[in-house]
Amino acid sequence: MNTPLAESLSVVLLVAVLVCAVVRPFGWPEAVVAAPAALLVIATGAISWDHAGAEASHLGPVIGFLAAVLVLAKFCDDEGLFHACGAWMARWAAGRPGRLLTAVFALASAITAVLSLDATIVLLTPVVFATAARMGARPKPHVYACTHLSNTASLLLPVSNLTNLLAFTASGLSFTRFAALMVLPWLVAIGAEYVVFRRFFAGDLAAAVPEPTTGEPPELPLFALVTVGCTLAGFVVASALGVNPAWSAAAGALVLAARALLRGRATPLTVLRAAAPAFLVFVLALGIVVRAVVDNGLSDALGHLLPDGSGLPALFGIAALAAVLANLINNLPAVLVLLPLAATSGSGAVLAVLLGVNIGPNLTYAGSLATLLWRRIVQEHDHGVDLREFTRLGLIAVPAALVPAVLALWFSLHVIGG
Repeated sequence: MNTPLAESLSVVLLVAVLVCAVVRPFGWPEAVVAAPAALLVIATGAISWDHAGAEASHLGPVIGFLAAVLVLAKFCDDEGLFHACGAWMARWAAGRPGRLLTAVFALASAITAVLSLDATIVLLTPVVFATAARMGARPKPHVYACTHLSNTASLLLPVSNLTNLLAFTASGLSFTRFAALMVLPWLVAIGAEYVVFRRFFAGDLAAAVPEPTTGEPPELPLFALVTVGCTLAGFVVASALGVNPAWSAAAGALVLAARALLRGRATPLTVLRAAAPAFLVFVLALGIVVRAVVDNGLSDALGHLLPDGSGLPALFGIAALAAVLANLINNLPAVLVLLPLAATSGSGAVLAVLLGVNIGPNLTYAGSLATLLWRRIVQEHDHGVDLREFTRLGLIAVPAALVPAVLALWFSLHVIGG
């Protein structure tokens, strides 16, 4: 296939895949369109078999890790971990919506960092809805916090987000050095989001609520907590030994899944569904379609726009470009496109891309897959989302979090070294 035709076909297919992921016509899974699109770019020669195979090989461990974390989060929920979190939030808030927002920020940040953003969106958001309803508080600030923090609070660890896993591989950093470089940007970005939320939702947070009722706190699921703690420790050990963190995640998922199977609380089909195989196929297919776009000219075009080096102006430029691209084509394709280009400038540039693709998507619905999923969950709870309000909040929160986060990254690179 000639280059102009291959470029046009790959771009059209990428747009079709992303639009269908947003709209989900007839309730179809994202893979229904993405998988045929990937096969089509291969069959027409828009991407070579070698490049398609290389992309699949590159994404394989990442997809395996994602499947394991989804299973781990599902069975943590079955063990009662998220129910206990909701009860703790309600008791600590003591009928005060402002304190509830603080609790949501703390829990959502921790859950996103350790169990990935999918756990925050799929499992914590319904708990936040229930907790706000139990208190009689307006749910909007707390529910919006879930989607913002599923993106912003996923900066900390290589395992917190699919984009992080890709950046971790490209950066050449160890697990602990990655976390050490990102902890300050993580804290600064979350702090900025918190200040924005307190001011933006001041009216909702000041609304009166009924007298709080207290009940017996649920028993903490110690087995699940210990398993998650051991899994997190396993990530550090695996990184030090040069072992892919997917193996640690798989071990944690296997322990909780085996416990559920032995107790008769799950079946092999339940475990398979928890891994979301259709979504995993979508991620692989999307990666191949994006690689076709990159091979057919996008890489060259972005190469002229992406700043070189890891100085402060370059880091700002890289993060800004990544944020804009994430909102135009979704953050997963954006990171797949930008990482090979940024990697030539070192780990600092790679981490700047990560700041852009993780914080930037809070501006639009289509910015990240997590936000798309969050919108469906909110609608299932009969809670409307105003596009203008969502965008207005994003226009304030994204620069408020991204600018100090880039400054914090630059400082960390100079203190710790990339």
